[in-house]
Amino acid sequence: MPTTPSAAPALSRRHLLAGAALAATAASTLTARAADSAAAPQSPFTYCLNTSTIRGQKVGIAKEIELAAKAGYTAMEPWLNQFEAYVKDGGTLADLKKRFADNGIGVVNVIAFAPWLMGGDDDGANQKNMDTMKRDMDAVAQVGGLRIAASPAGAFKLENLDLKMAARRYRKVIEIGEQIGVGAMLEFWGPSKSLHSLAEALYIAAAARHPKATILCDVYHLHRGGSDYDGLALVDGAKLPVMHFNDFPGDVPREKLEDKNRLMPGDGVAPLTQILKTLTSVGARTALSLEIFNADVWKMDVADALKMGIDKMRAAVAKAAGNP
Repeated sequence: MPTTPSAAPALSRRHLLAGAALAATAASTLTARAADSAAAPQSPFTYCLNTSTIRGQKVGIAKEIELAAKAGYTAMEPWLNQFEAYVKDGGTLADLKKRFADNGIGVVNVIAFAPWLMGGDDDGANQKNMDTMKRDMDAVAQVGGLRIAASPAGAFKLENLDLKMAARRYRKVIEIGEQIGVGAMLEFWGPSKSLHSLAEALYIAAAARHPKATILCDVYHLHRGGSDYDGLALVDGAKLPVMHFNDFPGDVPREKLEDKNRLMPGDGVAPLTQILKTLTSVGARTALSLEIFNADVWKMDVADALKMGIDKMRAAVAKAAGNP
């Protein structure tokens, strides 16, 4: 039988005062937390894993997804050949899509090498390469990926690149991606004879005359190709959704640097603070994708390597934000 209001025990003055004090304290704490939350700016960066970083451990894409999530990464940049290997072993792209989703991992970009810059228009060779890009984009879409890298693959030794031609072909790549639902980021490689600098990428992206043109930058490739980091200030932040994040040593001449020389962020001489401050100033919301090819890291336990990587990225971001 429910108790009537008149049967409820009377509260003493002491209890009322104590309750009021507790309520006031709780309200004050909530107000302070809300103020702190409002005062603390949200970081414009997310932490992403490019799977090259742990390639040497050869644990497979399924295990990489699981371990990356446990380490705190919220995004990944897998390589297309990993999808092919997974399917060859009996899996499906639908399985991979579910694995990414179940682990809270967004596939912000996929590394692939369709030679979209190469081939003549008259003999249909370029169309074949575009068909390869379309096939690759379809695989990216099936795993829930957002973008694919449009790199200078195949044109590494091509000199005197026709930038206007490259712009037309990049626009075509973007249009193919629109049909599939996958973006195409224009990637430049520092040691390449063609499309090796930020300046070339900026021209091609602008000349493509398409609102969905974006650029994939890399700390290593910017330096290796002789680009000035100040050039990032010329780019709308919305056009820089992903950056390959790494470092490089100061005792190797720029022209002799190789992928194997890439270091964990903060272990070299790259001006990471300048880069991060510039990205913030242009309004970028960038996934910092840890991409190195370091044999010493490949010898580490995977979980240890992943923790080291995300800790070093977080430290670099904190330093740039003035929070050492």
